Amino acid sequence: MSATATLKTPTLRALADGDPAELSRAVSGMRPADLAEGIDRLPAEPASRVLAALPFDLAVQVFDEPELTKRCRLIENMPFQQAVALLEAMSSDQQADLFRELPEAERSRFLAALQPSTRETLAELLAYPPTSVGGIMTTEFMNVPADCTVEQALAAVRKVAREKETVYAIYVVDPKDEHLVHVVSLRDLLVAEPGAAILDVGKRRAPLTVHAKDSRDDVAALISKYNLLSAPVVDDAGRLLGIVTVDDVIDAIVSEQTQQAQRLGGVEALDKPYTQIGFGTMIKKRAGWLCVLFLSEMLTATAMQHFEGELSKAIVLTLFIPLIMSSGGNSGSQATSLIVRALALRELKVGDWWKIALRELPTGITLGSILGVIGIARIFLWQHLHFYDYGLHWKLVALTVGVALVGIITFGSLAGSMLPFILRRLGFDPAVSSAPFVATLVDVTGLVIYFSVAYVILHGTLL
Repeated sequence: MSATATLKTPTLRALADGDPAELSRAVSGMRPADLAEGIDRLPAEPASRVLAALPFDLAVQVFDEPELTKRCRLIENMPFQQAVALLEAMSSDQQADLFRELPEAERSRFLAALQPSTRETLAELLAYPPTSVGGIMTTEFMNVPADCTVEQALAAVRKVAREKETVYAIYVVDPKDEHLVHVVSLRDLLVAEPGAAILDVGKRRAPLTVHAKDSRDDVAALISKYNLLSAPVVDDAGRLLGIVTVDDVIDAIVSEQTQQAQRLGGVEALDKPYTQIGFGTMIKKRAGWLCVLFLSEMLTATAMQHFEGELSKAIVLTLFIPLIMSSGGNSGSQATSLIVRALALRELKVGDWWKIALRELPTGITLGSILGVIGIARIFLWQHLHFYDYGLHWKLVALTVGVALVGIITFGSLAGSMLPFILRRLGFDPAVSSAPFVATLVDVTGLVIYFSVAYVILHGTLL
């Protein structure tokens, strides 16, 4: 049974209004992540009281949890000195995330109250973009000098292990310039001879590293490929700056994938959980894209006006407009989703666009042919079963629908696959090429293709 099942949010709120000692006893067996989730559901003021009443070590763990999404509001409602103590005890990467969210006035107030060493570390981390490796790294890692022994390294681990985020890897650095020279796992260190040199423990090979200015995708790829629990972060000179742990990478990936999914749906990325977004903010996030898409869809009306004469002569063609438009939009959305994901995983580079075009062209033709055959079969079936009479020239109408589907789906596949490359080349996020935007583009061009094919095939009969 989960901890959240044993202590519901209303119970937390009631305990927050009662005896702090009773609250402390009630939550003593809860996991920090579950407790953070429960506190996050409370309004800011009672949530702050719950956090303030927790044993300090537990409060620090809860405050470090990503499930606690409103930390800024919590520390603003807590006694100032207690909030400062929590900030001091947080891991450095979480400190940086919190200070990025704080209003400028609050940031300055809390920075002034922190220890000089903490302020210096924060200044270094905040200098990196939040989407970079430096933006998610922590400076709490276990390092030892290259001239020490196994016994000395173990003594160092025992001394500072409680203060470090992870000690599963011990980073060996040159004592002169902090250059990373070796990485030793804790397991190898425990089984090594106490008098052995630290450089002789484990396999000697070039350490796997990432640069502080690399993207989060780079460190995620490294950790995934080599099954690492953490990756060392170095500067241009190879000096060890910090580490990125696998849990930090997971949190960053979840956040990034959430934003990409929202953008692909035609919504500006939300910076808070859905339930915590205010009505006005939600309208602001969604209205912009909807207005852009609506204005784009007006081009569809313009295209239909252009073919008003053809529509008046062959009303039967209007029956298939929804079919034609949706099929093209669907094929474009499919291609966009696949290419955006491949670019995010570094499976493709911008220079690979021509390979994708050559791949999507026959793919689009094949998919269009499949749907074209289905469309023709549907018209034939409806005509012969007398479900609907498509007129004297129904065979030509069926041919028009089939050929148009081939052209529209081929265009949709090409447009949907090329748009992410164009946006990446222009410096934009490929996820901005959302499925609704691609669908709108294909809607307009689909009508042009449909009526152009109709004019060629039906000219002299219906048109």
